Amino acid sequence: MTEEEIIQAGVPEHIAIILDGNGRWAKKRLLPRTFGHRKGALNIRTIARYANKIGVKYMTVFCFSTENWSRPEEEVSYLMNHPVRFIKRYRDDLLNSNIRIKLAGRRDRIPQPLLNSLIDLEESSKNHTGLTLTLCIDYGSFDELSRGIKTMVNEIKEGKLSVDDINQQTILSHLDTKDLPPVDLMIRTSGEIRISNFLLLQIAYAELYFTDTLWPDFSEKDLLKAIENYQSRNRRFGGLKETK
Repeated sequence: MTEEEIIQAGVPEHIAIILDGNGRWAKKRLLPRTFGHRKGALNIRTIARYANKIGVKYMTVFCFSTENWSRPEEEVSYLMNHPVRFIKRYRDDLLNSNIRIKLAGRRDRIPQPLLNSLIDLEESSKNHTGLTLTLCIDYGSFDELSRGIKTMVNEIKEGKLSVDDINQQTILSHLDTKDLPPVDLMIRTSGEIRISNFLLLQIAYAELYFTDTLWPDFSEKDLLKAIENYQSRNRRFGGLKETK
């Protein structure tokens, strides 16, 4: 199918991506892992702009997990500091793209310069009407759910919430992604076939797509291929769907 045919067939409203393979991309080229992370950051910008162009409404990307703090200190330091320079360099370009940027994950452990830069992007793009790009940084589903449960417990103590009011929608409304629709398509790059504690509730009925392509090499054509595969699925949401 051509790009136009894929777009006309209907693109997913919400795509989530586990950005995997930056380190391996660099290793294959005998480069430090940080070079892979730099290339991967640039590719977020490329793929987000293309997703916006073809009509995807939401894209949520896994940038740094709650478990990634256990990586070598030098690598963690790079991941917590280099994005500040990246954001400064591309800020105007990002804000002129009509892409809305949001942040998901813990905010108490991110270094202040990076957090300030991210909050600035979030605030400055809040009225944009194009793709909503959510950056999951210091994010993990179990951590997200734990924080949500603590908030609900406090609301019950304060009389703002009743135990009987807790249902699926109540839980979802206390997650970092409360303003986002459920994920339609979840993509993982690099050949790994696991979810890695990413959006576990939000992908309950998502279609899963795994590719051997390393994230820095993941192109616009690769995104179209994933969407075309998604379009071939029979999405039943636990029920039955008649085939024509």
